[in-house]
Amino acid sequence: QADLADLASLRAIIEQHQPNVIVNPAAYTAVDKAESESAVAFLVNAEAPGVLAEEAAKIGALLVHYSTDYVFDGSNIAPYTEADTTNPINVYGQSKLAGERAIQAVGCDYLILRTSWVYASRGNNFLKTILRLAAEREELKIVADQIGAPTWARLIAEVTAHVIRQSVFEQECNIFNSTTYNLTASGETSWHGFAQKIVEIAREQGKAELKNRTIHPIPTTDYPLPAKRPANSRLANDNLEQQFGLVMPSWDNALRLCLQELG
Repeated sequence: QADLADLASLRAIIEQHQPNVIVNPAAYTAVDKAESESAVAFLVNAEAPGVLAEEAAKIGALLVHYSTDYVFDGSNIAPYTEADTTNPINVYGQSKLAGERAIQAVGCDYLILRTSWVYASRGNNFLKTILRLAAEREELKIVADQIGAPTWARLIAEVTAHVIRQSVFEQECNIFNSTTYNLTASGETSWHGFAQKIVEIAREQGKAELKNRTIHPIPTTDYPLPAKRPANSRLANDNLEQQFGLVMPSWDNALRLCLQELG
């Protein structure tokens, strides 16, 4: 257990355990709340990763850190590559970008993995929210003008394990290069398309009695939130796939597997 808002305790934990690899999937992820709690968001998302990087550098550990599509403003027509200019449009994205830069400034061995639209069979996320609402309501209204790739947490974990295995070997051979990679499922959809596919597959698998009959597409302007969202959250996985010999599964195939796991 670790409290990323307690920087001294983070240092103590690493000093105590002396890990070879540090994986940091934790973050302040309340995107809208971050607009009014920027200090906490920056403490957890920017300062804490910097501390992890400093401690990793002291002991020669590899730091694997996750970032987000929200470091971009969403104005690109094409999927974003790692080389594209960052320009976050909300506090959450700004704090995550600051975390990336804090790690890079330290100069430890690191991998930053940018992902997007993460869901899982556990915890609170879009998948479980849609299943709950579809069981309660005949009609739903879901934003249709934001595009991205829903990414299963298990996919992220499995890819991370492969990446760590190869990277540790590269460290031992003195050929490791710290860098940033995009890591998402392949393909693209809107939040509306994601919701439709969730209900469709759930019905196919007979997971639940769903009242829902219609999911209406709406523009972002019809669902105002405190934090702006990028219209284009697509991330290109080419660099990751080439470096590690991986091919990302399509987002809807991964969703099907996740719903099977959900039971």
